[in-house]
Amino acid sequence: MKFFFSLFVFWSIAFGLSDARGESTNILFLAGERSHKSGEHEFNAGCQLLAKALNEQSGLDIHATVINGWPDDESVFGDVDAIIIYSDGTKVISHGWEKADQLAKTGVGFMFMHYAVHPSPEEGERYFRPWIGAAMETGWSVNPHWVADLRALPEHPISNGITDLVRAYDEFYYNMRFQKDRGQVLDLVTAVPTPDRLKRVINLWNQHGVDGIGKTQTLMWGIDRKDGGRGVGFTGGHYHRNWAINDFRKIVLNAIVWVAGIDVPKSGVASEALTEEDLNANLDKYSTENPWIPLPNVEEFMNLPAATNVSMEDYEEAEAAKKKQLVKKRKAAKG
Repeated sequence: MKFFFSLFVFWSIAFGLSDARGESTNILFLAGERSHKSGEHEFNAGCQLLAKALNEQSGLDIHATVINGWPDDESVFGDVDAIIIYSDGTKVISHGWEKADQLAKTGVGFMFMHYAVHPSPEEGERYFRPWIGAAMETGWSVNPHWVADLRALPEHPISNGITDLVRAYDEFYYNMRFQKDRGQVLDLVTAVPTPDRLKRVINLWNQHGVDGIGKTQTLMWGIDRKDGGRGVGFTGGHYHRNWAINDFRKIVLNAIVWVAGIDVPKSGVASEALTEEDLNANLDKYSTENPWIPLPNVEEFMNLPAATNVSMEDYEEAEAAKKKQLVKKRKAAKG
């Protein structure tokens, strides 16, 4: 009898330890290469500070890892629960379309941030809408820089710990191309672009952007997939400084935890306020010394002048003037 009791205790402990280890949630960040200029598209630095918050500050049983680019050794995907991709377009995911599709079909969560939500129309239809419910599309979506008052979806875990609107100045894309069953896509974070809030209207502007002014736009969305996994897209993340906005960071951390399939704490995912030293850590290196990134003061951005090329007539006139000036410069350079 003692033998069977001892055996029972042994296996109970063994399975208990196994279950405890199995409860750890594995989140893999795939960061893109540097682009733009210092302080913008800081994919590695952004992933590093989000991973640090999850690993060291959240109080959750999470193991978050950051890899630059698509991993050479795909065994890292073996026990992953969620993959977060933060990069220029499809420069990371294009190295592993089929592997990513296999992972999604087994229930692995996927989240794409900022420019990473922008595949080709064909890739959007084949992969992104099945994985995350929507994608950015040239000729349909737009990419203005504007001051948004972010509203997290009430009664959804994404809004846990968020008690008010969250103001941020970013390149918030809008007018995504959603899946056909639009009702299955959750509008996790929304905001309304207005003429006074639009500060820069740039290369992808179109009539859909004009028509969307004054209307609620979805800046973060999510789906519960039939394979059991979840998907999220977020259009913000151009300016690295915004990670220092506590509730901006909390919304994204909440989304990461949700897409990984675990419960978001009632007060949201905890993280420590960032210092300027935190914000300036792990930045991409350039040929000249990086300018110091100060903590953001969003109200200063409210005082920036509004864009003057919002109507399509004004936009096209401004673009034509730019092209004319560029031709003039090229001719002058040739002598």
